Amino acid sequence: MLSAVLILVFAFFIVFFVPKYSTVPDDDEEEEIRKTPQMKKLWSLAQTAMKERKPLKAEKALLTILKFDEKNAAAYNRLGILYAKEKHYKEAIECFEIAQSLDNNASSLHNVGLIYFETGKYEKAAMAFSQAIDLEGDQPGRYIAYAKALEKLGERNKAIDALETAYSLNPSTVVLRHLLEIYENIEDFENVEITKHRIEELQIERAKLEEKAKRKALPLIQRRTKEEKTAAKAAKATAKAEKKATAAAKKAEKTAKTIAPRPTKMSPKTPLTATTARPVKKIAKKRKII
Repeated sequence: MLSAVLILVFAFFIVFFVPKYSTVPDDDEEEEIRKTPQMKKLWSLAQTAMKERKPLKAEKALLTILKFDEKNAAAYNRLGILYAKEKHYKEAIECFEIAQSLDNNASSLHNVGLIYFETGKYEKAAMAFSQAIDLEGDQPGRYIAYAKALEKLGERNKAIDALETAYSLNPSTVVLRHLLEIYENIEDFENVEITKHRIEELQIERAKLEEKAKRKALPLIQRRTKEEKTAAKAAKATAKAEKKATAAAKKAEKTAKTIAPRPTKMSPKTPLTATTARPVKKIAKKRKII
């Protein structure tokens, strides 16, 4: 009976007083996870995998990042780009919208607009592009995308205005050709000719700028070429002089060997000739030996 009571007391203590350990990390632990080298490694892995066109590997890395950092807008944006490339548009839009809710930026809105445009939802695309322009209105590419969506909706005048704004930010034949296409579609032949003339003028201006840049760079190129030629000529002259000096040294050595007297050995048995005996007699006579 006593043992049964003790067992009940022990069980009561276990249930109500022993703390329970959660497998879910708290906020401080999550913050530490974000700073770990493993997270940096995952980012690098995702980026490399996307460059190497390995979508599954990149997706796994990004999802692992989001598992520990659910408020990482950049990871959602990158994942949305990945899904868009794989034509998983529903998932891509979801990722971009989450990224936008976490960090209100023009890039996410523009990406959402591109997917809506790709899937034929031109009204939503135009709205997304317009919101992106409100946040970042100095990017000509956003106005071009907005103009394309407006044209699909039949709002050609607004599309023309958007393209003119894009041209004012960055004059280019790309923008003018978009304008030309719109004018041709609505059969506005007067503006067709005007736009063609604008394209020609811009091309001439660009050609002049390129020619000017070439002329500016030409003296430097010529100077470098002249220096390279001079250096090559000097190197050739040095090599020729060294070759000539080597040949002269060899010739001198050969001549020295030819002129140098060769030592002769006289055998003691060799009899004296008249030429050798005559000086000896003179010396002997002078010394009164003979």
